[in-house]
Amino acid sequence: MLAADAAFFCNDEYFDYLVYKELAKRESRGARRELLERLSEMERKHFEFWRNYAGASKPRVSKLRLYLIVMLRKFLGVMFVIKLLERHESEVIAQYRRALSRLEGEVRRKVEEFLNDEEMHEKALLSQIDEPVLRYVGFIALGLSDSVIEVTGVHAGFLGVTASTLVAGVAGVIVGLAASISMGVAAYVKAKSELRSRPITSGAVTGVAYILSTVLLALPYFLTHDMLLAFTSSVALAVLLAGLFTYYLSVVQDMGFKREMLENISLLLGTAIVTFLFGELLGSAFGIRGSFR
Repeated sequence: MLAADAAFFCNDEYFDYLVYKELAKRESRGARRELLERLSEMERKHFEFWRNYAGASKPRVSKLRLYLIVMLRKFLGVMFVIKLLERHESEVIAQYRRALSRLEGEVRRKVEEFLNDEEMHEKALLSQIDEPVLRYVGFIALGLSDSVIEVTGVHAGFLGVTASTLVAGVAGVIVGLAASISMGVAAYVKAKSELRSRPITSGAVTGVAYILSTVLLALPYFLTHDMLLAFTSSVALAVLLAGLFTYYLSVVQDMGFKREMLENISLLLGTAIVTFLFGELLGSAFGIRGSFR
């Protein structure tokens, strides 16, 4: 066995062991903490095995990286962190498979066992982790995506009607508030028809996600009197918001990020262009272009 392989596995397994250990320490739910402790113990055993071949007394671990991952758990949830780590596992699994061709005897048997752990046992344990936020991720996505597209469309439409950023901002908030109530009620009815356990929570999550993103997208219109600057800033915030949430979904739901992001940006910009042209048409047809200042 090459020492470089052993060192790689040793460092990787030790880092995963520390991550699961730290996550378990911060977990209040008994069942979830137990699952994380089992994952931590599995990684510790792997690490102990590789340490005998690595030729190093102690693996090198980035404390900053460990700290950042623990912080991510605080803000984005334990499943996001674990799924993020899992994305790295494909590299580890490929490395294990390459190492197998150079091994024999007891060492080969052990590596096959570790490979099985990485591919099967960890996924089986992860599937048992229940995190409340994941039950409502679909409703959050519904509120955010609809808000980003609709409110951006409202603001774009007002470019053809008024030169007042205040009017455009207020219009966006009013439309967003009305739409958030409508979307919240629709989500409640949908959850109730699907016999979900907490339809009121589903509706509230959708509505709150909608109105919060509405206020964020309207904010530039209250901070500047330059309509073009306000609009471009709002669109930039919309793209950022869509990108962040799309990445979150791509991690926790094992989706492709690039395709989903391109689709969201296309819908966002397409809506903005259509509503801008429609606003220009109405403004010219009724002679109200620039009437509201």
